[in-house]
Parts: sequence; C-alpha cells; structure tokens
Amino acid sequence: MSFQIPLTSTAVRSSDQIPVDGDPLLSSYGLGLLTLSAVFPFFSSSNCQTTDNADACSPPRLQVVLFFFSLYLVAVAQGGHKPCVQAFGADQFDPLDPIECKARSSFFNWWYFGMCGGNIVTISVLNYIQDNFNWGLGFGIPCVVMCLALVIFWFGTLTYRFSSRCDKISPFVRIGMVFNKAVRNWLATSVVTSIEETRVQCHQDSQENRFLNKALLAPDDHSAEDGQISKINDVEAAKGLLRLVPIWASCLIYAIVFAQAFTLFTKQAVTMDRSITPSFRIPSAALQSFINVSIVIFIPIYEQILVPIARTITGTPSGITKLQRVGTGIFLSVLTMAIAALVEKKRLEIAREYGSADVPNATVPMTIWWLVPQYLLIGISDAFTMVGLQEFFYDQVPREFRSIGLSLYLSIFGVGSFLSSFLIFVVEKTTGGKGEDGWISDNLNKGHLDYFYWLLCGVSALGFMTYLYFTRRYVYAHCGKVI
Repeated sequence: MSFQIPLTSTAVRSSDQIPVDGDPLLSSYGLGLLTLSAVFPFFSSSNCQTTDNADACSPPRLQVVLFFFSLYLVAVAQGGHKPCVQAFGADQFDPLDPIECKARSSFFNWWYFGMCGGNIVTISVLNYIQDNFNWGLGFGIPCVVMCLALVIFWFGTLTYRFSSRCDKISPFVRIGMVFNKAVRNWLATSVVTSIEETRVQCHQDSQENRFLNKALLAPDDHSAEDGQISKINDVEAAKGLLRLVPIWASCLIYAIVFAQAFTLFTKQAVTMDRSITPSFRIPSAALQSFINVSIVIFIPIYEQILVPIARTITGTPSGITKLQRVGTGIFLSVLTMAIAALVEKKRLEIAREYGSADVPNATVPMTIWWLVPQYLLIGISDAFTMVGLQEFFYDQVPREFRSIGLSLYLSIFGVGSFLSSFLIFVVEKTTGGKGEDGWISDNLNKGHLDYFYWLLCGVSALGFMTYLYFTRRYVYAHCGKVI
C-alpha cells in the first residue's frame, strides 16, 4: 500500500507552499464541542435528576444549541475535507510518469479502502461505546484521533510536493469570464477576429461546445490587450467542465439506488427476525456494515488480482478505463435492485402466510440474513462506481479544479438522496390514497415494496443505457489535451 514518489523537475518541495489543512482543524473543533456538550455536568438539567418521567426531562437550551452547532461545524468541515484530501493525495503523483500514473490509480483504491475500514471500526466499536458507556467517550475518541491525524499531516509537510501555479487569477473567475464573454459576443452586432481565435482554428480540442469559441473574439471597439478576450486554455477548461455534465447527470440514478441501502433496506430489516441468540438481536442498521465489509474485502482482490489481469489484456494502466469501471458498478446496482425485489416478494409471502400482514409491528419469521446478499452486492458496486467516479472527476478537470471535480462527484450522491426522497414521496402519493396503502406503507407487510424495487430496477436499467450512450461519445482529456 506504500507509494514511493520521487521528486521531479515538475514538483516543488517547499514548506512555504504547504497549505494549512483547516478542515481537519475545524472537524477537531466540532468534535471537541460535541464532547463538551456530552460530558460537562453543568449542562445536565436539574429536572432530570428529580423526576421519574423521562418525557418531562429535556436538556437545557444551551446544551441543545451547542450540540447542533457542533454537528453543523463537523458537516461543514467534512464538506471541505473530503474532496480536498483526495485531490491533495493524488497531486503527489506525477501523471507524466508511467509508474506514478499506475500508482495514482492505486491510490484511489487504497484511499477508499481505508475510509471504509474506518467506517467498520466506527459502526462496530464506537456505536458500542456510545450505547454501553457514554456519549462523551464516544465523541471524545474521534476528536483525539482527528487531532492526531492533523499532527501527522503537519509533520508530513516536508515530504509533500506540489506543482507550481503560474496564474494568480481564480479559476472560478476565469471560467466565469469565458461564459460571460461568449454570451456577450454572441449578442454583439460586430466583432473582430483576435489572435486567439486565429490560433483556435486548428486547435484539436475545440470541436465540442464550439459556441464558447466566441469568448475568443474581440469586440470591434476593443483590442486584444484590454482583457476583453479569453485565453484558449480557459476556453478549453470551460469546455471540459461542460463535457462532464452528461456523465454527472446519468450517474444520479445510481445515487438513488445507493440511498436505499440506508433507508428502505433498513426498514425491511426491522420487520424480520434479527435474533442471533435468545438474548441478542442484531440492530437493523448494523447490516449497513456489510457494505463496508464487502468493499474492504473486494478492493484488495480488485487491485492485486483483477487489475493486473485486465492490464495484460487491455494495456490500460488501471486495467479498465474509469468510465468502464463506473459502468460496471451501475450494472451491478441493477442486479442489486432485482435481488432486493425478489427477497421482498418472499418476505411478503411469508408475512401473509403467517397472518402478519395486518399487524404493523409483527416480526416476520424470516431471518435477516436474507438481506445480506443485496448489501454485499451494493458494496461491490460501490467499490466500482465510487472509486471510478473519484478518479474520473479528478482526472478530467483542469488542474486548479481538481478539488471542485471531486466535489462534483460527491454532489452526485447528495442530489441523488434528495431525488430518492422525492421519488418515494411521488410513489406514496400515486399508489396510495383514499385510505388504501400504497407500495411504500408505514406497515411494510401491507405494502408492495417489491414493486418499488422493480421500478428502481427498470429506471436503473434505463439509466445504465443512457450512461452507455454518453460514455461512447465522451472523449477523454489527458494532461490538458483531449484524446
């Protein structure tokens, strides 16, 4: 799992260029405040110690405000930390070096392996500590670990390397100027050909989204030196971002399917037999750990076995292309929903057979282990799609936009979660009503969740075909050039 990164002439090794990693620091503050809200005795309400009615006991307002402020602080920190840490790590590899190019592809695999391994520890260990000891210790341990990680990051500043930047203008400003100038020149009644437009005539990267080439034209009352035209590199960067939009949109269906593992899959598990021993029952949400377990098991197999085999066949350093990897994960998500629909159909049959359909809180005599295959399969599809999207959105954006590219990848799953909630709302309204239970009912034994899963299976298959259409038309960009 270790990578040796030699310094090259394209890299700069200087502590003056090491950015301060403020997001882990912000996370440490947030986790520290969470711990503070849980451990200090003066935050405890006196009413809680003098009454036996748990409903009448409420925490002081100061504690509630501190708790939610801490949660939002951690969320903001994670929003900045997750895309930047991947881009920062991948930036340590030289894309022009064939050996380092292979190592960079492996980096995304092992980064996700480590993240999912941490999730397993969180679900299995910290949840146990929080439930059986106290929340202060449960929040305090992550706070200490985050502080330790920040110290390790700071100590590593002497070994990090960065590519030097030449342009001091923000990439957001430059790309925004491209769109602004393209629109203004489109509406202009008279323009003159600039030197940049003359150069772009034979520029091979300019065949897509050619309307942005108008940003290279100069209005007739301005010269090329007064900032009224854009540079070719900025125009090509804007085109590159636009090329990602169809891929981004076609992956939203996968995000909707992935959201079910943390919502409806868990709701299914609540109704099933979760007994391991006469005195111990598996928490329904604990099945989510099988997603991380399958990823932790599969990624080493993929990296050490499947990639070398595929590399000898395709000649691609990563075995298969990034879009092929994402497509494989989307295809597996279609199979996941088909399996989930069949399992749910079986669960409903058993519920009706044992007369549990009209009993909302009845436990269906069907072991919870029936759900494990769909959790494992969604985990394997996650290992394909997540890592593929990370590497794709990192590699296909301009250098200054790499953290933004990874933010685009994360936004797929944020938007997908909202779309999942909206789809569930629509299905509830259209399939229920007039006192009748719809497909998704509060009492799952009277609903038809299997129909909803089949709907998702069909939509996913349609999304997969749409994804294939756009990927066949997509032209990869490499090192600033389209290939």
